[in-house]
Amino acid sequence: MYANAKILMSSTTDLLTADDPEADVEVREAVVSRLQHALRLDKALVALAPEFSRSWLQQLLARGHVQLDGLVQDTASRKLRIGQKIRLALVPTAESLAFRPEPMDLDIVFEDQHLLVVNKPAGLVVHPGAGHWSGTLLNGLLAHHAVAATLPRAGIVHRLDKDTTGLMVVAKTLPTMTALVRQIAAHDVRRVYLALAQGEIAWPQAAIEAPIGRDPGSRLRMAVVASGKPARTDVERLAARGGVTAVRCRLHTGRTHQIRVHLSSRGHALVGDLLYGGRPALGMTRQALHATELAFEHPGDGRMMVFNAALPVDLAAAWRQVIPDR
Repeated sequence: MYANAKILMSSTTDLLTADDPEADVEVREAVVSRLQHALRLDKALVALAPEFSRSWLQQLLARGHVQLDGLVQDTASRKLRIGQKIRLALVPTAESLAFRPEPMDLDIVFEDQHLLVVNKPAGLVVHPGAGHWSGTLLNGLLAHHAVAATLPRAGIVHRLDKDTTGLMVVAKTLPTMTALVRQIAAHDVRRVYLALAQGEIAWPQAAIEAPIGRDPGSRLRMAVVASGKPARTDVERLAARGGVTAVRCRLHTGRTHQIRVHLSSRGHALVGDLLYGGRPALGMTRQALHATELAFEHPGDGRMMVFNAALPVDLAAAWRQVIPDR
């Protein structure tokens, strides 16, 4: 009965008035017909705005953008009655606004027509996601050059965690992006990190090869699990002092949280890395991890490009407490 039900649309599709906080948002209205009596509200919304997914319309419902006879509704399963007036405000969600340009000061250490290398500060999220739909590196790249809007992920080929600092390469053309992705997949990109780990590591160096996947006990964490993807981190002990070890790490793969997971699996979580059991120390309240060296073959002319980035102020101060002469 309800599959073929039609919404009785109002004669016009309005815009909200200027004094409404949702000004310039499209509003659609309808009156519940006899055929729609007892129909679920969310199904009526799909008929009212068929070009949008049901899940997106349910988000609008949950956020208070649907009214029934002037009263805000938030229950998708609410049954309708003939003659009721539905009002739907098509308010853009945070997700739909995520991929927009936002001018920001990027610390660009190299740039040409093919690519750029950026020194990412702590606190900058690389890509939009839950809880971070704006103010990301991707938003800054979209504002930095127009072609970024035509590239997958605005040309981002690898990521750093929000509170990890250091070097990232970003493509500015699709051929460059393809070439860089292939280099990373072939382990031809050299990525070296400096970190401070809890405890005094005894071994001078180690190649940690352990598969990484989602932690079955926490959706926020990754873990060494048998079903995970192959991952290898080379770790070199530089110095130890006061229960903290300074290490140099080289990535051979780029799994999410790889260095953090591999070191914590050996009982040496990074200083300040609360997610993986680290503790604040030496003035560090974020994970003590910095991408200090990046090297790759330039996709345009084949040159070997090598970049180095000094430790940021907070990590440099902590580092000197372990290695005083550096």
